[in-house]
Amino acid sequence: MIDALEAEMAQRGFLVFKSEDQADPEDFLAASCWWGGKQLNSTHGVHPATPGGNRHLFRLSNDRRHGIPGVGPQWHNDGSFLAETFSHSGYHIVRPAERGGGAHFAHQGAAFEALPVDKQEYWSRLSSVNSNSGVVHPLVHQHPVSGQRCVWLHLGMTGAVIERLSDGSGLRSLDADQLQTLCIEYNELLNAGFDSGYAIRFEYEEHDCVFIDNLAVAHRAAPEAHASSDEQGLRIMHRSTVQGVHNLAPADGLPQFVDIHGPNPFGDEGVWQGGGIGFRWDETAPMQN
Repeated sequence: MIDALEAEMAQRGFLVFKSEDQADPEDFLAASCWWGGKQLNSTHGVHPATPGGNRHLFRLSNDRRHGIPGVGPQWHNDGSFLAETFSHSGYHIVRPAERGGGAHFAHQGAAFEALPVDKQEYWSRLSSVNSNSGVVHPLVHQHPVSGQRCVWLHLGMTGAVIERLSDGSGLRSLDADQLQTLCIEYNELLNAGFDSGYAIRFEYEEHDCVFIDNLAVAHRAAPEAHASSDEQGLRIMHRSTVQGVHNLAPADGLPQFVDIHGPNPFGDEGVWQGGGIGFRWDETAPMQN
């Protein structure tokens, strides 16, 4: 049954388990280990209000007294700073905000299929560089369960994008205008899923346990989720992250890691920017991850 549900998750993106009772944190973490790498891989900080100080619970809230605020406002996949990115993430809704504030999910396989053929070819020659760790991931990868080709780009933590030239003559890094265009097009592609059926604005309900396939689904917090508890009501959520099953390695012989904090190895005018949030493709967009 777990294998069947995991295959369904790869195709549909995420599963929601409903309950009239609040799940015990340990039960939520145990259920997280049904999927993917089947063990937790926790890289986050621990908020003082976390039950038992459990390092595997990433406690989020719109009130900093109850959890870490402002996380994940742009489309992203969890663990993009790792070579072996998280296979799945879990969200246990301890307390939904009374006046709304859920999450947006977009299926990245369906998003790739929505691209015109020439854009599919171009994006398949691109690889992103994480602005924090320098890990390199393909902008298009094949999902290990569904076999679908999926797009992949972290809009809050990209320091460079490398292009394999179409004539095979070499590599270059995208300049600021090209990288901004790419980020805007990626954002618009996932947003288009709300009308085309491959994205959803999901409102959490109390006690929900949501599990997402992190290789198939991009997500972001709804803007209302970051509104203050005075405006929306108090929101508290616990997140878990699951060990990856394989390295999300770039194609074309690119290394898995580059020095994003050093000089641009291509010697061109392309963006090569290390740091927490990387390239700011939209100066007005909130960027925290």
